[in-house]
Parts: sequence; structure tokens; C-alpha cells
Amino acid sequence: MNRFFSDRHGYGAPDAKITVREDAPDFLRFQVASIARNCQLGPRAIRAIVCDILLEVPDPNNWSEYPNIWEEVLGLLANCEWYKVYDVAEAIWRSFEYRPDQQDQFENDLNRVFKEKGIGWELKDPDGIVFRGDQTFEIATQQAVEAFAQTGRYTAAGEIREALRDISRRPEPDRTGAIQHSMAALECVARDMTNSPNLNLGQIINSLSFTPPLGEAVHKLWGYASQNGRHVQEGRNASAAEAELVVSVACSLAVFLLNRQ
Repeated sequence: MNRFFSDRHGYGAPDAKITVREDAPDFLRFQVASIARNCQLGPRAIRAIVCDILLEVPDPNNWSEYPNIWEEVLGLLANCEWYKVYDVAEAIWRSFEYRPDQQDQFENDLNRVFKEKGIGWELKDPDGIVFRGDQTFEIATQQAVEAFAQTGRYTAAGEIREALRDISRRPEPDRTGAIQHSMAALECVARDMTNSPNLNLGQIINSLSFTPPLGEAVHKLWGYASQNGRHVQEGRNASAAEAELVVSVACSLAVFLLNRQ
């Protein structure tokens, strides 16, 4: 049975607009500890995980779980680097490896915080905390991985997974890598469909018979990716929105080509 009234009765608002990416607001720092406690992890056990991740020593003067150790945990989370909060959350989640009910609860409750508070991350088995884009991004990447797997294009699927890993890196996402890997996935599909294993995507586009001017748009996408994913120039780094757009479009184009067969 669902734990929350809103879930039981089907009430809920759309996911909040993503406004937080490279940050850990105060409410999230508190919720990481609070959700762990709700999953039957005591303050002493939470402190052990937090100290391991932050390379700190538990305060020997704090003996009682409440309020001393609990306040110590909250203080450590409140004052650490933003990305360490996500490291702690992952470590707590993995600590429930042999307690699947608590692991699922922690995952679901933390993802609820992410979605309702507009945080662009998601806790996902088996990878841990990964990049969460808007609905278009999520649908495009998921459909691409599924389509590649169903048609036996495992190299292309692997490229998309690498793109998602790159864009999910902390504290600095590898947006260049995300662009490069997503376009490599599209290139894999294009090579296979045109039987052109030695040509790059730019050389293959005209053979894909896109309805004009879609072919020109794909050429421009290839040119952008070449500048920002392959031949990177000093001082020209793709923004988060640009990387997300390229990954989404590359995935959508690849699925389009597969569906058109």
C-alpha cells in the first residue's frame, strides 16, 4: 500500500521545472538524512556513512543518537561541498543492498524530492544518481537505448549510456563527451543502415534521404557537434542546455531512422 495520501488517491502535480543541477540546497541536505532515517537507518549508522564519504572523524563526545549524533549528521551535510551530498545519498542507498524494501523506499522518496523540487538528478538502479533532463530528454534517450537493444545495435546503445554517464559526472559534467558519444550512436546507426563502415556521419547524411531541408539541419547538427564534441576550441564549452539538446536530437534521429526501415 502506498505510504502517502496523494499516491493512494491519485493526486499529484507535474514535475517541477528543473532549476537545480550543480547545487545541493538546504532542503536536500536535510532530506537525505531524513529519508535514510525513515528507512530505518539510525543516526549512528548514517553518521558512519557520512564520515566515510567526507573523510571526517565521528565526534567522540557525541554519544546519544538524539539530539547529539543526529545534529552532528545534519551539520556535516549542511557544510560539505554540494556534490558530496549526492555521494552520501548514493552511499546510503547502496548500504541497503541486502534490504531491498528499504532500498526501494529510499530511491522512491529521494526521487520524489528531486522531481517535486526541480532538481535535475535521478537515483536509478544500477547506476546511482544520474542526470535527469526534461520529459523530452528522458523519453528520447530511453527510446533510443530500447530501440538499439531490440535491433541488436549494442554499440550504439553503449554510446548513449556513455553519453548519459558523461553528462552525469560530478562535480563537472563532461558535456563534450556527452555530445561526442550521442553523435557516435547516431553515426553507428547511419553507417549500418547505409553499409558505409568507413565513412563519418557528415559523409553519410546525403545518403539517408532526409526530406529537405531536414538534411541541411542534420548537417548543421553534425557541424556543431564537430566543433563542440570533437574539435573543441579553448573557451568554447557547451552549456548544459546545449548538451541536453544534442543528446536528445541525436537519439530522436537514430530512432527515426530505425522506424523508417
